[in-house]
Amino acid sequence: MILHELVSYDTLRLIWWALLGVLLVGFAVMDGFDLGTAALLPVVAKTDLERRIVINSVGPVWEGNQVWLILGGGAIFAAWPHIYAVSFSGFYLAMFAILMALILRPVAFKFRSKREEPAWRTRWDWVLCIGGLVPALIFGVAMGNVLQGVPFRFAPDMRIFYEGSFLGLLNPYALLAGLVSLAMLLMHGAAWLLLKTEGAVAGRARRFGIVAALATAVLYVLAGVLLAKFVPGYQITAGIVDNGPSNPLLKTVVQAPGAWFANYAAHPALWAVPALGAAGALLAAAAMAARRALAALVASGLAIAGIIVSVGVSMFPFLLPSSLDPRASLTAWDSSSSHLTLFIMVVVTAIFMPIILAYTSWVFAVLRGKVDADAIREEKTHAY
Repeated sequence: MILHELVSYDTLRLIWWALLGVLLVGFAVMDGFDLGTAALLPVVAKTDLERRIVINSVGPVWEGNQVWLILGGGAIFAAWPHIYAVSFSGFYLAMFAILMALILRPVAFKFRSKREEPAWRTRWDWVLCIGGLVPALIFGVAMGNVLQGVPFRFAPDMRIFYEGSFLGLLNPYALLAGLVSLAMLLMHGAAWLLLKTEGAVAGRARRFGIVAALATAVLYVLAGVLLAKFVPGYQITAGIVDNGPSNPLLKTVVQAPGAWFANYAAHPALWAVPALGAAGALLAAAAMAARRALAALVASGLAIAGIIVSVGVSMFPFLLPSSLDPRASLTAWDSSSSHLTLFIMVVVTAIFMPIILAYTSWVFAVLRGKVDADAIREEKTHAY
């Protein structure tokens, strides 16, 4: 027997569906507080010293945190090539906006302190703010469009045709999902600042964080209610075969009201996932109100995990439904790479994921504690 056949094709597909969720949660939790902190910069820091405190709270870790974005993009490319092709072509302008924001962010980090003029530094501070706001919003807008279905289709020769527009992505439900994402990462950034800073900066972060956490819970519940009442889901009626080929056109799919909640009806225990999203945000607000910084950060991370995983649980086995041709919708069972490719990637992940987690934990352990305002004032030990 060939080694990779020890694990069935469908099992590997399920593993990579779960690993994709882990990578998305990892990116949102790890790089999310960087984005949220940058987005909060103009409102939590009023003086140059305070802004340097905020920037230095993420300065040593923001580059390393972006490894989760690289891992997520690489995993989609290797494990789910159809999804990579459709999303990166259909969402091209949105992805370009995110890319520009992520390019400008390191430029702002590096250039801000090169000159002491207030106008120079203020401009770069706003670049940092925009670099945090734009990805946080657009990632949520993209998720809102995925839940509604993306207008793409396959030709008989499997060529992909996307027939949407950038403005079409900015529909009301997608914008609501964008606000959920933005509030969620602002909450996470505020919790991080409460943990890493003191004085006026921490006080302002606490106030804004409580508002952002409450907004996250309210907007998330509202998005769920609207999803149940007004956004039709997708349902497979025929064609999925165990260990079948990666050909989305072999199945039959229909749109059906409330279909995104069918998994919860079949397995009521799954309601714990969205409950974690809403409850985590409320716990984060309570912890920030009580000035329990570490508890707030943990609760915020749990809320992020619950919100993101709830989307995957609701849609399973769909990964990218098609509003133009439901039959072309991409699922975990018919849009993956080959059996061998998935097996090799699992082996590689089993080797390198523990290494990434180990060095990340070590870095955060070394850098624990508050940002030292006196050291920044005296130009000691801090990078920015």
